[in-house]
Amino acid sequence: MKKFITTIRNIFAIEDLRIRIINTIGFLLIFRLGSFIVLPGIDPSKLTGSSGGILGFLDTFLGGAFSNASIFGLGIMPYISASIVIQLLTVAVPYFQKMQKEGESGRKKITQITRVLTIFITLAQSIGYLSTVIPAEAILVNRAFFTFSSMIILTSGTIFCMYLGEKITDKGIGNGISMLIMIGIISRLPGALVYEAVQEQGLSNALFFIGEIMALFFVVMATVLLTKGVRKVPVQYAKQVVGNQVYGGQRQYIPLRVNSAGVMPIIFAQALMFLPAMIASIWADESDFASYIGSTFSDFYSWQYNLVFGIMIIVFTFFYTAITVNPNQIADDMKRNGGFVPGIKPGKQTSEFIDNIVTKITLPGSFFLAIVAVLPAFAGLLGVSQQFAQFYGGTSLLIMVGVVLDTLQQIESYLLMRHYEGMMKSGKVRGRSQAAVA
Repeated sequence: MKKFITTIRNIFAIEDLRIRIINTIGFLLIFRLGSFIVLPGIDPSKLTGSSGGILGFLDTFLGGAFSNASIFGLGIMPYISASIVIQLLTVAVPYFQKMQKEGESGRKKITQITRVLTIFITLAQSIGYLSTVIPAEAILVNRAFFTFSSMIILTSGTIFCMYLGEKITDKGIGNGISMLIMIGIISRLPGALVYEAVQEQGLSNALFFIGEIMALFFVVMATVLLTKGVRKVPVQYAKQVVGNQVYGGQRQYIPLRVNSAGVMPIIFAQALMFLPAMIASIWADESDFASYIGSTFSDFYSWQYNLVFGIMIIVFTFFYTAITVNPNQIADDMKRNGGFVPGIKPGKQTSEFIDNIVTKITLPGSFFLAIVAVLPAFAGLLGVSQQFAQFYGGTSLLIMVGVVLDTLQQIESYLLMRHYEGMMKSGKVRGRSQAAVA
């Protein structure tokens, strides 16, 4: 406890770090405040909310702003969608590949295109949001005027959330966009925890609640291992003589992550898993099979749903890893900088060697990711409430763990840079940016 207090004191003793933490808290408070400001022309008492499905999935990310019909009703999600589209285009379209290789100027162009695309996506999504989430009896003004004004307000809210995210990245701690998503998810944790504790009354139920907390702890630890697990490929650099100085000759490594795809396979699979129920609902009255498909894939706890969900996550993990990790580019960069894997010839053989390693570590990583994704369903079947079960795995847990670890790593780097003792006894928090990349 004494070491913890000393670490907190050291953190706030660094002026730059203290200002960044205060700025981050301030920006997050503004974001949370906006999630409770209801759109003009709505009677909040007549809002039905979003109980499940993709609407409940989005509402979890936005911390209730979606179901509250707030000015931040769409939050940062359109920007995430635009970023995914641009990321896929940088893999498939040569024009975007060229911009990506232009350095800082190219990144600025890509950022500007992403912002413009975010506006168009927000305008399109706002129409669907206003027609599906907000019931007609909750609207107090003319419907056409309300739709037009709300589209402008929702788009402005998303742009403001994007601005807050960029300000957190520049003036605060951590990645701003990820922080906004995390604070929306974690804002529901206290309520879910209290609900679960109140629900479990009696000695036997109290012991069950303690078991839930212990199980959650081990799940979080396992998720940390999944997030930070890497396979280190040694790289030797040839010595170079420049003037009277000798450069290179040292051995570094390429950290190939076990889960290079992150949460994207779960997001892709989750989006597609809503399609069978939507399509089956069209013929539900005419076909018993369609009715069966609709009811089965609307139940998140059915074994059929979770089996297909897990298989899709495994497939998307390989797909997304293939488009984000390019062994040929890694091998070319190593060869250009005078590096080579000991015992492997530079060029094609190095590319095949790296591709073989990526395939081998992606297979167990994809299975582990699928298990983490379906854990909330198993927790629900064991008696855990739906509100609390979502923190046992899935996208919510992976995002929270990833953002917290990255933020702690940034704070750790500030402490070590100012010659303070680190946050852990080992003296460092192992983060992504500490891994040497060839």
